[in-house]
Amino acid sequence: MPFELGRPVGAPGNPAFQKRVLRMALDLLERAHGPVLEDFPDDEPEGSAPEVPLACPVSFATSVEALSGQSELLSAFRAEAAGLRDWYEGAVRQRGRTTANSTGLAPDAVIDFVAAFAMGEEPPNPVPSVPVGMALKMATEDLKAYYNESVTAQPGRATDVVGLEEWFWTETAAARVLNEVRKHCLTREGALFEQLGHTWLVPRRQLPRFEE
Repeated sequence: MPFELGRPVGAPGNPAFQKRVLRMALDLLERAHGPVLEDFPDDEPEGSAPEVPLACPVSFATSVEALSGQSELLSAFRAEAAGLRDWYEGAVRQRGRTTANSTGLAPDAVIDFVAAFAMGEEPPNPVPSVPVGMALKMATEDLKAYYNESVTAQPGRATDVVGLEEWFWTETAAARVLNEVRKHCLTREGALFEQLGHTWLVPRRQLPRFEE
């Protein structure tokens, strides 16, 4: 498929095009001989359209790089997440689903749980069916999905994987909060927290952004 990585059936939000891709893929199963390798004849509809650079739909007078102190960072984080709520809820209504629910927690509960770890606290485990470290990993994944679903709901915004990652780790207070969580995890004992601190919370290619 001549589609971007992460889009196996083409751009999101275009069910007619995606069904066409799936039908052509399923038709290959009816060939008498195989394996069969064929190119899909068309580019995805968004392929030729110029992408609009992503920008956080919540504006602050101070950039995230200039935030100083834990209290200021967490205040900016909570305001940022609250400002995304309407976009997120609109996205859920439009798509009829969300990927920001692996914990089963409401967005506010996810934000509170992640913020507590960023402050170095030991909050109660809100997902008692798994260890607290795994609950933290799930919550951070829900948080990133909440942000991504919110920003891709904006009309005309780019939805490519690279652009979303660059936007999140460059422009949001949430990214800096996750780095604070990462640093706290490195002070905790246990293999699960070690994994969280070294690899799971912040991609290694993004770590240079947070070097002091």
